[in-house]
Amino acid sequence: MTKRYVSLPEEAEAGMRKFIDEVDRRLSSDEDTCSVVEDVLIDLSGDRDAYERWQNGESVSPAERVRLQSYDPCNTTLESEYYAEKDEEQFRRSKHLQWLWRQFDSLPLADNIEFALRFRRMLADHLFEECGDNCRFFKGISFTYGHNITIGDNTVVHDDVHLDDRGKLTIGDRVSISDGVHVYSHDHDVVDQTEVRNYHTIVEDDVRLTYDAMVRAGCKVGENAIVGARGIVQNDIPAHHIAIGMPAKSVKIKPGWEDVATPIDDAGTNRQEQRHLAYDLPDDLEVFDEFQRDL
Repeated sequence: MTKRYVSLPEEAEAGMRKFIDEVDRRLSSDEDTCSVVEDVLIDLSGDRDAYERWQNGESVSPAERVRLQSYDPCNTTLESEYYAEKDEEQFRRSKHLQWLWRQFDSLPLADNIEFALRFRRMLADHLFEECGDNCRFFKGISFTYGHNITIGDNTVVHDDVHLDDRGKLTIGDRVSISDGVHVYSHDHDVVDQTEVRNYHTIVEDDVRLTYDAMVRAGCKVGENAIVGARGIVQNDIPAHHIAIGMPAKSVKIKPGWEDVATPIDDAGTNRQEQRHLAYDLPDDLEVFDEFQRDL
């Protein structure tokens, strides 16, 4: 094995546990999530004194005011906030939690691995649709919403991964997602790129998505499969297969699984449409074209 246990000094461990348990308790309560996120970010950033001065009506610069206002997620916007088909009620809470996750990652203490892994794991319980036991989430992970993600037990997601859950994203147990991987659940029409189609994307148990790989919306990477570095998954990858390239193609079956795996010649099927997720838009929705075309 390549890993060993690492522990913090007893005093640091006690302080970390007390802080994470307190944030977890507040997020689990009926307390307004905006207020919880604001308080946590103010204190983690060491900005409590400046915040109190501002609240007491003392003079602050325009830059200070913007900074202090931005601790409250209700004063911020995310890219996914503009998506017309999102579930507004679910997004209202997940936006707050996603803001806390992103802003925490921007702080120097997010480089304290033991603390940061446990803090993000706690947030995942509140943000994701479901998150299993003993998952590890490293720095710089981004989501569309968060609330359309299900992750199994003992899965690890490394630095700078993008998990797009504009549709639905299911990730199994013991999955390893390497640095820079992008997993998508939405796609754009090739004629009119403002037309978005959402899908259910599936990464099954024991999969390895290696460095800089990409999984297209609606694809399934089968159990125990590997996608090689910078591979682009355009079709389903059968269980126990090793797929590489752009687009990723099966080139080998893992040793010992030859008798149960789909033959390589039968791989490469696209089942995207079977996992299409339809949605309805409100009749009174006021839409706009970001490219300012006359549609």
